[in-house]
Amino acid sequence: VDGLSVALEYADGRFDRGATRGDGTVGEDVTENLKTIRSIPLTLEDAPGRLIVRGEVFMPRSVFESLNEQREQAGENPFANPRNAAAGSLRQLDPRVAAARRLDILIFNLQLIEGRHFETHAETLEYLSAQKFKVIPYTLCSSIELVKKSVEAIDERRYGLNYDIDGAVVKVNSL
Repeated sequence: VDGLSVALEYADGRFDRGATRGDGTVGEDVTENLKTIRSIPLTLEDAPGRLIVRGEVFMPRSVFESLNEQREQAGENPFANPRNAAAGSLRQLDPRVAAARRLDILIFNLQLIEGRHFETHAETLEYLSAQKFKVIPYTLCSSIELVKKSVEAIDERRYGLNYDIDGAVVKVNSL
């Protein structure tokens, strides 16, 4: 997903903090704006003491096109692309502006969890999905040939998605 990578941190089942990568060492706190994204659960049912997940915030293409149409009608410059629009929206000082931009998120990684152990990446995504996170679509492949076919399939359907992608990610399932 071509968007803005963020980390979401939960403490005792409550969304506590969210940050961008920032400069690679210190992230930019965007907690209040992330709270406006409806697909981010603010509380978790089966909550560990501490949980950190990573995801990609994006602006759906349909929202981007509608927003640019509104901007042009208002005599404002359109946004260059959905990625930049999402990044700028998430960094707004006023969470109401971020909320109006109807951002979304797909979670792609479990960074840290207290009290649980997983053997595979797929298990972590299944767990996060059960916790009501919107996880990135994925395909388990048992050979490099199937990996190549999956990447080709992604390429064939990329323009039909409601979000931009900048490629495919291949991960080894075993943690």
